[in-house]
Formats: sequence, C-alpha cells, structure tokens
Amino acid sequence: MPTTLLQSNLPGLDLIHRGKVRDVYALPENRLLIVASDRLSAFDVVLPDPIPGKGEMLTQISNFWFDKTAHLVPNHLLDVPLADVLPAGTDLKLYEKRAVVTRRLKPVPVEAIARGYIIGSGWKDYQATGSLCGIKLPAGLKQAQQLPEPIFTPSTKAAVGDHDENVSFDAVVAAVGPELAEQVRQATLSIYQWAAAYAAERGIIIADTKFEFGTDENGKLYVMDEMLTPDSSRFWPADSYQVGISPPSYDKQFVRDYLETLDWNKRAPGPSVPANVIAATSAKYAEALQRLADITLD
Repeated sequence: MPTTLLQSNLPGLDLIHRGKVRDVYALPENRLLIVASDRLSAFDVVLPDPIPGKGEMLTQISNFWFDKTAHLVPNHLLDVPLADVLPAGTDLKLYEKRAVVTRRLKPVPVEAIARGYIIGSGWKDYQATGSLCGIKLPAGLKQAQQLPEPIFTPSTKAAVGDHDENVSFDAVVAAVGPELAEQVRQATLSIYQWAAAYAAERGIIIADTKFEFGTDENGKLYVMDEMLTPDSSRFWPADSYQVGISPPSYDKQFVRDYLETLDWNKRAPGPSVPANVIAATSAKYAEALQRLADITLD
C-alpha cells in the first residue's frame, strides 16, 4: 500500500528548505536528501489535505524520466542507497519510494517551461495580448490548440504563497547571462520534445511542462527537482482531447478545476478538498504513472 506523509521529520539532518511539496535536507559531501511529501499545491498555494501516495508516485515518475532523458541533459540524481543516509531508527518503508539523494547544485532562478499547446496562464496571456512571454503567436488560436512548434515560456520562481509570473527570454538573459539562458532554453525544449513523442506513443499528450535547473561548481548544467510529473505538467489522454475546451487530464488540473468552482481568491490559506476529489486525483496520478512508466505502486 502507498504510504502517506504530509511532512517529513528526520532528526539529526539539517532541513534547509520546505517547499510546496518537497522537503530538502543537507548531506555531507555536497549532497542533498530530497523527500517528496503528499502535500498538494494549486495556484501556488499549499492545500491542507494530502493526497496519499502522491509523493511516491511523483518520485517514481521523476526517476523514470531522469533515466530516460539522461542522454539529453544530465540530472541531479546520485546512486546512493537511502539506508546509508537516513537517521537511525527511520522507517525506511515510509521514505524508500519518495526520497532521493542528489547533487547539491546552485539553482538557476527561473521556472523553465515548455509549451506545446495553448492552455492555462498561456491561454489567458494570449487572449489578452496575442503573445506569450514576448513570443508573437498566430492569430485565431483556440483554447488547448497545438502550437505550430513548442515554445520556451519562462516564469519567475515565486516564494511559497506567491504566484509565478510569465517573463520574456530577455528577462532570463538579464538574470543569468546569455550563455546559460540559451543552455536552459535548449535543454527545456530538447527534453520536452523527446518526452512528448514518447508519451504520444502511449496515448498521452504532454501539453506543457516545467523544469528546474542547477549548475555545479564548474558551471555544468543539470536538470533537477522533479521531471515531467503530474505536478509539473499537463497530461491529456489523446483519445478524449479536443480543441476549444480544457481537456480532461491525468494531473492536478482535476483539483484546479474543482477549486475554480469555489469562491476563493487563490491566496493562502487554501480550502479543504473533498474526499472524492482526493481519491480521484490519486487515481489520476496512478494512471499516469502506469501508462507512461508501466509502474504500479502496490
């Protein structure tokens, strides 16, 4: 059975960051222990109710994609057994499918987003301006329509409780320099295009996805944090996709759509989520994991 973990507790380890979903601990030798909790965020707000097993599913699908795309872009994972780094007395079963040991990198201060379809905040920006992140798009696009080609649409990295904002590529250049900005753009589009083709063979459309990158002491670029998960991506079943509507999905869009029915200003604290929405969301994550990676959490 999947485990449930709202917040990790690892006495003796130095907790350096507790994010929307992940808890990050410092390890010796310039390494990190990253634990994916079952917290759920939507509209950049952490909701009060966990999704049982979600952290395990996120970690397993990320690890799958990290392995599959290592030939394109190196990633932060290290081959270190968890039992070697967890404090004595820790329940290994609780952490073994939701925690990883990684390189400790310097984060690139940008959310690296690839979009192959026009939806979400991109659709709203396009309706208002005809452009997205400074990129002029064809006139007459409809909601959820495939773009002529995938585009790199970065955003700022917001603190917990704040909202990310779409920015232009020039803003990324200003923040990190032209060489690193171009590396991030090329890495983002390269991974997205490879993964989108892979998923299409399994009946899933990856509408868009968000990556995070970091550099080591030599300036080498790595993809890190998570990769192509239901939290960082929009996955649509190809057999029910149609232009002009927000398609049904395998990701937390299911929760977003529920939250949009509420009288909530998208600011903390977030509202509770009904048990049926929690169960349906968990089932969506599990189906994505099975269809994409052929992994089932018993």
